[in-house]
Amino acid sequence: MPSTVEKLGPSRVKLSIEIPFSELKPHLDKAYREIAQSVNIPGFRRGKVPPAVIDQRFGRGVVLQDAINAALPGAYSKAVEEAQIIPLAEPQVEVTEIEDRKHVAFTAEVDVRPDFELPDLSTLTATVADVPDREQEIDERIEVMRQRFATRVDVDRAAEKGDLVTLDISASQDGKQIVDASAEGITYKVGAEGMLDGLDDAVVGTKAGDEVDFPSKLVGGPFKGQDADIHVVVKKVQEEKLPDVDDEFAQLISEFDTVGEMRDDLGVRVDQLGRMGQVQEASDKVLEALIDQLDFEAPAGLLEAQVSARTEQINDQLNQAGFTLERYLEENEEEADTPEEFWAEVAKNTEKALKAQIVLDRIADDDSIGVEQADLTEMLFRRAAQNGTSPEQEMQHMMEHDHTSEWMAEIRRTKALKKIVAAATVTDSSGQVVDVASVRPDGSLEEPDADEPVSDQAEEQDAEEAE
Repeated sequence: MPSTVEKLGPSRVKLSIEIPFSELKPHLDKAYREIAQSVNIPGFRRGKVPPAVIDQRFGRGVVLQDAINAALPGAYSKAVEEAQIIPLAEPQVEVTEIEDRKHVAFTAEVDVRPDFELPDLSTLTATVADVPDREQEIDERIEVMRQRFATRVDVDRAAEKGDLVTLDISASQDGKQIVDASAEGITYKVGAEGMLDGLDDAVVGTKAGDEVDFPSKLVGGPFKGQDADIHVVVKKVQEEKLPDVDDEFAQLISEFDTVGEMRDDLGVRVDQLGRMGQVQEASDKVLEALIDQLDFEAPAGLLEAQVSARTEQINDQLNQAGFTLERYLEENEEEADTPEEFWAEVAKNTEKALKAQIVLDRIADDDSIGVEQADLTEMLFRRAAQNGTSPEQEMQHMMEHDHTSEWMAEIRRTKALKKIVAAATVTDSSGQVVDVASVRPDGSLEEPDADEPVSDQAEEQDAEEAE
């Protein structure tokens, strides 16, 4: 089966393929048999209708087209293998010549993986944030739980910072009430500084029943950013009483009997989250550093299709939420200020993601990275934890929606990324080397080999450093 390959660009080729009639004939015979089994023609038993009669009744062209459709995938795959290219999308196929009993010719244009040279992965570097202060993080988590179990007591005194106040709020401009800028029964913690500029100063010193006015800028809705006169009615002032951090509190919020045991457990979780955060940051930065060193363009056709799909997805999400893009940009902290800037950022991020996939797939292929049953099981458990489902439900979802190949590719890319990060030098903001390769997906550290004493490992490490 002769075939030729023509480069149309850095990442697009055109295959010209010819199928001799000798290779087409088995497909043609099969097409005749299937048609013979499916038709009733007087004088012939089902399945015994001669090809000449089928040609007379239905036309040989119909049978020939069925045979060509059946032969094309195999012929295309063989041509791809001979050309040693890696397609990244479905080909655009055009049958260019059909000469009955001689040959069929067709072309296939397709985006392919571009050629690029990978640098020495050990030259890659990244700097990540320091792990948060352990004791401070533990204290903050405990404080959150104290807030959750706090009790509220009505007080007959002026509001102070830290008190909870119940407010009715309205806004006006030039004496005219703004309908969309009013709310009743809002609970606000004095000093939180998360609502309106000037609100804290206005309510400090007020009691239940007091009313106060002050100017501010509206933070949401159609009048966002505009000056307005704010009127506040204080309905209630409450003092928040936090529980003491003692063994009784530890038993209330955890499975532990003492504060010390509770803090130890929280410390383990803080350590794990800190390590996971460093691994994630390192993965993003190392991969970005690698891509920045590579000189190749993302396949134009594939990139255009992915940008189009992402654009459609975002528009669907905005429509379901009842938002226009302009309103979304007004009410959310996005880097883009205009729709044009937003869509340009979407296209840029889509291109970076596509390049990342191409690079990771290349490394996975070069290293013959495979997917074991344990890898798939781990992914199913992780997805179940994220989605609040069971691994069995995730497996069923994968099978029903034909996600198997997609999820297998994701696993291979994750393994390839781990290889890249393990080869790179990662340091924290303090200049300390971070051993991200030893961190498991749950944030725990990989244990040393049980057959190898820790002291021996330390001696080997010292020897390597001495060399």
